[in-house]
This record gives sequence, structure tokens and C-alpha cells, in this order.
Amino acid sequence: MLDLVPTHVFLTKGVGRHKYQLKSFEEALRNAGVAELNLVQVSSILPPYCKIISRDKGMKYLTPGAISFCVMARADTDEHGRLVASSVGVAMPKDKTKWGYLSEVHGHGMNRLQASDMAEDLAAGMLGTTMGMEFDPDKAWSEKEQAYKSSGLFIKTSNITQTAKGQKDLWTTTVAIAMFVFDK
Repeated sequence: MLDLVPTHVFLTKGVGRHKYQLKSFEEALRNAGVAELNLVQVSSILPPYCKIISRDKGMKYLTPGAISFCVMARADTDEHGRLVASSVGVAMPKDKTKWGYLSEVHGHGMNRLQASDMAEDLAAGMLGTTMGMEFDPDKAWSEKEQAYKSSGLFIKTSNITQTAKGQKDLWTTTVAIAMFVFDK
């Protein structure tokens, strides 16, 4: 059996607009730089030892047409003025031999800060529970973030977030993506 464990991940985002929803999604993928890939969405585990790299460096690992694994958040609207948000949150443990988490937020009516805070909060919460940490879900992310970081178990939380407002007579699509890559 083939053991596919990504060695690197990069974050990217995009927005697209078009008369047709599918073409709007394609435009968002193009804006994110990954439209030429066959994307396979996977769940939320960031493998042990997986390093976050820049989009430019990560794109060098990929070949057009390749089957490529990702965690993707996507939001669409065809309502003029409606705010859409897509965000992927990242939570990495300090111990590199352990796995981390990625989370996806797909929202309507959320601004960039709300979506990014929620994505980081979700990723950190999932990682925290694997480490035996439980926090009140009603507490603000800033409170929980300080507790997570002061525990010494987390090395990093981050996110990538794309927001946009719908335009008249067009579909608007936002995507936020964590693209997995493998050493060649």
C-alpha cells in the first residue's frame, strides 16, 4: 500500500466572479494559483514533520494535471452585497513528531477577522483536545489563544482567509486552501 504523507503544505486564497457558479469557482482557483491541478479534498490532519512553505516554493513541487491533495474552504453567493468568507486555520504542536490540525470555515455575513479568528479557534480547539486541553467554547479566541500558547504545547496558529462581497448579476466565490506537497 502506498503511504502518502505530505512533507510540506502551503496556503493560498482566491476570489472569482462570473455569470455561472462553476466558472466563478474556476476563477477563484485560478486567482489562488491552483486551477491547473486536479484537487482532492481531504480532512483536517497536518502530518507530523510537515513544514509550511511559501506558495511560490510550493508551486514548484506541483505539475499541471497532477492529482493534488488539499484542505479547502469555499463560499459562494449570487446576492448583490452579500459578504462571503473562506478561511483555513492551522494549529501546529510544538512536538514535531505529533500531528496538527487544519480547519475550514465557509461563511456568509462574516468579515475577514471573524472568519480568521473562527478558523484558528477551530484548529487550535481540535489540536488542544488531542492534548487533553479543554476550554469553554464561549470564550473569545484571544483568551483561548493566550492559554494555548502559554501551555507550551503549541508552536504556531495561523490562517489564510479570503472575503468578498457579491456583485449584481454575478456569482462570487471565495476559496482558502492548504495545498499538500510531497518531496520529489
